[in-house]
Amino acid sequence: MRWTLALASFNSLNSISNCSLTLAASHRFSFPFFSPQIRPSSFRFTSSSHYTKKLSAILAMDSSIAGPVKELPVGLDEATEEEYASQSKLLKEFTSISSIDKAWTFKSESGLVSQAMFSISQPNLLANKKRSFMLSTSISKESNNNVNFQWAPFPVEMAGVSIIVPSPSGSKLLVIRNPENESPSRFEIWSSSQLEKEFQIPQSVHGSVYADGWFEGISWNSDESLIAYVAEEPSPSKPSFDHQGYIKGATKDKECSSWKGQGDWEEEWGECYAGKRQPAVFVINLNSGKVHAVKGITKSLSVGQVVWAPPVEGTDKYLVFVGWSAEPRKLGIKYCYNRPCALYAVKVPPYKSEDVGSDPKSMEEPTLVNLTQSISSAYFPRFSPDGKFLVFQSAKASVDSWVHSATNSLHRIDWPTDCKPCSPTKVIDVIPIVNCAEDGHFPGLYCFGILSKPWLSDGCTMILSSYWHSCQVILSVNVLSGEVFRISPADSDISWIVLTLDGDNVIAVCSSPIDVPQIKYGCFDKEIKNTVWNWLNVSSPIFRCSEKVTSLLSSHQFSIMQIPVKDVSDCLTKGAAKPFEAIFVSSKKNDAPDPLIVILHGGPHAVSLSSFSKSLAFLSSIGYSLLIVNYRGSLGFGEEALQSLPGKIGSQDVNDVLTAIDHVIEKGLANPSKITVLGGSHGGFLTTHLIGQAPDKFVAAAARNPVCNISSMVGITDIPDWCYKETYGSNGKSIFTEAPTAEHLTHFYNKSPISHISKVKAPTLLLLGAHDLRVPVSNGLQTTIRLRKLS
Repeated sequence: MRWTLALASFNSLNSISNCSLTLAASHRFSFPFFSPQIRPSSFRFTSSSHYTKKLSAILAMDSSIAGPVKELPVGLDEATEEEYASQSKLLKEFTSISSIDKAWTFKSESGLVSQAMFSISQPNLLANKKRSFMLSTSISKESNNNVNFQWAPFPVEMAGVSIIVPSPSGSKLLVIRNPENESPSRFEIWSSSQLEKEFQIPQSVHGSVYADGWFEGISWNSDESLIAYVAEEPSPSKPSFDHQGYIKGATKDKECSSWKGQGDWEEEWGECYAGKRQPAVFVINLNSGKVHAVKGITKSLSVGQVVWAPPVEGTDKYLVFVGWSAEPRKLGIKYCYNRPCALYAVKVPPYKSEDVGSDPKSMEEPTLVNLTQSISSAYFPRFSPDGKFLVFQSAKASVDSWVHSATNSLHRIDWPTDCKPCSPTKVIDVIPIVNCAEDGHFPGLYCFGILSKPWLSDGCTMILSSYWHSCQVILSVNVLSGEVFRISPADSDISWIVLTLDGDNVIAVCSSPIDVPQIKYGCFDKEIKNTVWNWLNVSSPIFRCSEKVTSLLSSHQFSIMQIPVKDVSDCLTKGAAKPFEAIFVSSKKNDAPDPLIVILHGGPHAVSLSSFSKSLAFLSSIGYSLLIVNYRGSLGFGEEALQSLPGKIGSQDVNDVLTAIDHVIEKGLANPSKITVLGGSHGGFLTTHLIGQAPDKFVAAAARNPVCNISSMVGITDIPDWCYKETYGSNGKSIFTEAPTAEHLTHFYNKSPISHISKVKAPTLLLLGAHDLRVPVSNGLQTTIRLRKLS
């Protein structure tokens, strides 16, 4: 068996020898054609040398960009070269399909027609970034069965724009441009026809405004004179030195002729937050342009998701925000909902005068109020339209159990009529944690983003997107009664996500593994309670794709399979014994089955959805069937099924994948001699486990940022708690330590794929992020070196 090693940037590959490795100078490795959930590569099942050549060439993307194919460090004959060029061109056709990131609607003065803006992105492959642009449309509902969208002829590129937030009235638009160096942040206020105001906020006031979707929070006040937002604290002064010694007074780095001390070491929030300073709340007065840091917030709190509390004339003004404590230490927070957090309220001065310090109220020491002391997690705060209650989501199941993501819950706080919050506050359950739902019933809340304005006109119904097994669906939630209804069609396996509301109508996107996204307009008859929603088709230029892509997709089919658990006697709960699911994508032709690629998501507590993925659609279009497995422990199936996995990683999840593979083989849908596997992060953990535990099952494998050796990872990852929870299960929290014992390290090793590495036979490609803080590159390099020696 031949192995090939390749060290790569995003546009080139260099063949050396033995085990295949691609190293990227990035954090979480992400080729442009990898989807956010699963980032696979592609290959055919021929000789291993041909496999490596083909895979490397596809990863090199486009011969017209990377240079002539003959310069690639692999030997290519003319026919193979032509095939690679054709596939590279097709890959670009898939990746060029646009995506909608956000949308907003605005009522016209007449009220008969709405205006909408769509924030759209498209990959910029050369820069490994994405282009962002805005497309506008007018919406007129002509009847119950027809809606008309009049699109602008061209989109407008939003180069350099970090955040866009319309004002409550829709008459103003805030545009924030974060600097790429030490330049000021730019705040622009636009009207419908021109730039009204522009402010430049220097680094001495604050750093970049957070635009990460987590700490990020921007809120206009009701009269649109103030904006509260979250930005990096200003950089503290650091000691400077030159040839004469210490320099009195702080200086900038560029003014230092010798070297500059870095000051006290400060912890960061791990992956994606390296180099980011503490998030803090600021308020800008749009009349004066003056920026104020909000006082009274404990230094140990990292803050985010700030919103203004409802105003009442003659009362104090409050800001509500989410706070994450740095005590006892900061661990990785990206995708980790098990970090305790709470909702806080802080009184703020009017910020009306030019000099707030002259206002007596501003001299008062603000009081910080913890609104959610009785619950371990609270985030996504949303006030009802009438200001009578505050709704928030909680990941208390994650925080209390230590798994990085779990079943969510929804809660309500009645806001005091005098608008003076106090603690303790009674927290009312709206949607509790669902442990094990009956078949066909609501499986629990799995919502990872809430609209800034999610309310219908009744003031108590929220519209949310949530996972429902292997699908994403749209829900309506009455926050007073707790009633939950699935309003997207229940007779289909496609996925839906809400973009924005247009009054009591919903603008959404639906898609499937074989259907590019399509905009839908949902409406219902308010006179009929709990009526079925009517979803109207919307003609849109956003998701247009080539005729070739359309033709290839139309020749495929997909289904969501129920996979029975192999050994129910091992299940400790009812939820763990229920079937798990796998999405199967295949050609409509009836002859011999195509080669099979098994796709495995990371986490492990995540899910692969039945939505459109450009990378997976490309793989199916070039002749592969896909088996996308949602093994037990995935989101969307209830808390009991999810909690069945911790303590059993490397065994239960591995067996579930093998069971799913056997299921499609028994049905004649896969050729047992043409199966490969790929996955990222925990999906890479499973990939490398599978090729060691079942070495004769797979003819090739690809793993992105795989967890290969937990014993070497635990001391250098940003989530050491993950290592304990997922390997020890319920005991992991109680025995966690920053200094693992020899017994712990042995246990971690035995749970790791590296313990099976001597049995590996399949040619393997490892794709590693050189600066990954979660699964450090040394984990994959250790496996690479070991495989090379074994071969």
